[in-house]
Parts: sequence; C-alpha cells; structure tokens
Amino acid sequence: MHGFDFDLFVVGGGSGGVRASRIAASHGARVGIAEAYRLGGTCVIRGCVPKKLMMYASQFRGAFEDAWGYGWNIEGPYVHDWPRMVAARDEEIDRLEGVYRGLLDRAGVAVFQGRAELDGPNRILVDDQIITAKTILIATGAAPVRPDIPGAKFMATSDDIFSLRKAPSRVAIIGGGYIACEFSGIFSGLGAQVVQLHRGEQILRGFDDELRDHLADQISRRGVDLRCSIQVTAVERTHDGMSVYLSDGSTLEVDTLMIAAGRQCATSRLGLDTVGVEVDDIGAIKVDQFSCTTNPGIYAVGDVTNRVNLTPVAVQEGHAFADTVFGGRPRAISHENVPNAVFSQPQAASVGLSETQAKAKYPNVKIFGSSFRPMTAVLSSRDERALIKLVVDASSDRVLGAHIVAADAAEIIQGLAIAIKSGVRKADMDATLGVHPTIAEEFVTLREPR
Repeated sequence: MHGFDFDLFVVGGGSGGVRASRIAASHGARVGIAEAYRLGGTCVIRGCVPKKLMMYASQFRGAFEDAWGYGWNIEGPYVHDWPRMVAARDEEIDRLEGVYRGLLDRAGVAVFQGRAELDGPNRILVDDQIITAKTILIATGAAPVRPDIPGAKFMATSDDIFSLRKAPSRVAIIGGGYIACEFSGIFSGLGAQVVQLHRGEQILRGFDDELRDHLADQISRRGVDLRCSIQVTAVERTHDGMSVYLSDGSTLEVDTLMIAAGRQCATSRLGLDTVGVEVDDIGAIKVDQFSCTTNPGIYAVGDVTNRVNLTPVAVQEGHAFADTVFGGRPRAISHENVPNAVFSQPQAASVGLSETQAKAKYPNVKIFGSSFRPMTAVLSSRDERALIKLVVDASSDRVLGAHIVAADAAEIIQGLAIAIKSGVRKADMDATLGVHPTIAEEFVTLREPR
C-alpha cells in the first residue's frame, strides 16, 4: 500500500461510512473519511433520530386527551412550545454528532470536512485537496427530491422540516411512504390540520396489504385527512402561505407543503464515470454481494446502493466490507428477513414476507391474525384498533412473516425478527407462554387460521 495517503478513504460520514471506517482502522488500515455536511448522516442529523424525538413530542397531546378516562383532571387547551422543542432536539443532535466524531478520533480515522469526488483511479478531490487511497468506499446515501411541477421550489423536503423555527398550523404532506406517514402523525399530534396526499391507491407500498389498509384507517381516525389516488399539479405562494392545486380540481391553502414522495441516490457529481463505476437506471451504484462496484478497488454501502435502505443495514454492510477487505474475513450480509418499522401513529412494523409475497412463493400458506381494541384505549374511549398477523408455510410450519399495527409495534417486532431469522415454527410460538396483559402476547395465542 506504499505510495498512497490512505489504505482506505470513505466518501460520506453517515452510519455506514463511519462504521466501515472504524472497523477498517481496527484491522490496522490507515483510514480517511470526508463528510460535506455533518457527521452522522441522514439518520442522526436529519432523519431517524430527530424525527423520532419529534414523534415523542407529538404523542403527549393524545396522552393528555386520554388522561380523563384514567381519572386525571387535565384541562386544555394544550399549548406546545415549538421553539423549546426544537432547541432541545438540536442540542441532542449536536451531542450525537460529537459522539460520532469522538468515535472516529479514538479509532485514529482522519476526518476531512468538505465535499469529495473521485478524480481518477485512486484519487479523491476534497474541495481543492487531492488525496490518494488504495481502496475507496462510497457511502453518500440518498437525498429527497422534488417533483417537476410549477412551484415545486416552495415545497419543504424532509431535510428542510428540521429547519422550521415556527410551528405550522396547516400542513399538506405529499407521499405515502415511511416519511410521509410519520410526519403526518407528528404534525397532527402537535396540533396542526394535516392533509396527506398520495398518488397511489394505498400508503406504504411494499408492506402487507392488510397492514396498509389497517394503518390508513387508523391514521384517518387520528384526524389526518388522508387522500389517495391524487396528485399535486402546481403550487403558488400566497400572502399567508401557499395554494396547492390538486389533480381532482380542488385547491388547498396551507402554511407548509412537505414533499416526501421519494429519495434519490446521491451519486451525481461524484465522478463515478471517471473510474468505471456503473449505476443503474435510477442512479444507484451497482455492487456485488461483498459491496464491490464494477471497479474492483471501489466499494459502496448503504442507501447509495438502493438495496435495503435502512440504517442498521448500512451499518452491517459497512462492517462486513471492512472485515472482508481489511480483516481477512470475507462475508456478505443477508438482506432477507430484515425487520422494519414505521413510526406513524399508531406504529406499523413487519419482518419477513407479506401475505401476497408468501402466496407467490409457497403453494400452501396459512394466515393467522386478529384485530382488537388495545387495553390502553378502553378507559380513554379512544377509537383505536390494533392489528397482528402471522404468515405461515403450512407444509413446514415455518413462520414466514409477522406484521403489526399498534403502539410500540417497533419494539415488539424486534423479538419476532430474531425468531423468524432463526426459523421459528408456528408450533414453537403456540408452545410459548405470553406475557399478560400485553399486545405482544397475541402473537402466541393465535390458534385458528383464517
């Protein structure tokens, strides 16, 4: 490796890039990393973490409303201090960024603050500085995109939302995926009038259809005006907000219009064409099972590869890359049975195959499920129902998938993910005693298939 500034240079200081840097350094590699914005990437700085903190803030309104049924005399109106929440949230993000920087410093990783691009074989340009490296890892993630319609520049992306210093009272959110569903619950819980607009027939494409239908119903019951099969055609600024023109001929007047209808792999202006790194038709970097690109000296992990776009996946891909290239332990991670959760209100979570996916792959599938009123809603009289569902291969009795819509669904799905990853059978779940009274116990009490 003589003649190079670094054994490994990482482009992108998000979760995947930071993990890869630290593990490669622990294997003895000389490592450098460049980040154009802030260490921590989308998840820590402008995604999972700040968004979930805002979700926690938004849940108090419902708790106050439910308190009466449990004997508490709490009188409204409930007033939320948006600037105070933002200040507390941003202080925590600053702390976490410092944690990431400290991890890299202690690992001996050289950190470069600036935008990086490839400048030919083994060469990286960071601002005006040329750096050389034997191996390069690209971990630049993905970024939100705006649609090509008049007035799109007035839309706030999911990145922009974290810069709002004043709480909006009228919000429209475009999209039907994770981000749109999560922010519709956040803004609604914080007291805004929320309209969620989705061009598809139902939200959360790719999830189990029954889960999608159930969550859509629950979101609507929480006060969000959810409209599917509709598109925004144009946006105009007004003296007190903006006018949003819809494909059905109607118009919305809002303070904030958020676009959450897709993200694009951050591969533009990286200089990939100068080093023979190929991308697919949506700009995602093509990689093999070991995250190697079409150039054998360049690798890529995380959302920039568009495999499974979740933070824990990026972290494991980065770790496996470092073990493979610098640790002498070649390994590829599995992208099957990856648990995922939507921090909507209520939450939705899944692991494994949906009913439709299972029936396309297995000849004899059994479905076990239940929809019920959770205990928390009994005394509060909240109009809420939970959903649990198991998808089972009847021939082997193996559980193929688990799906849930309920409070704390994300916490529940983690344990089920371990079981399904380990090949749990339905009989094993039947033989397991439940923790009573809980929502999670319902998964081990399902006896009769539909």
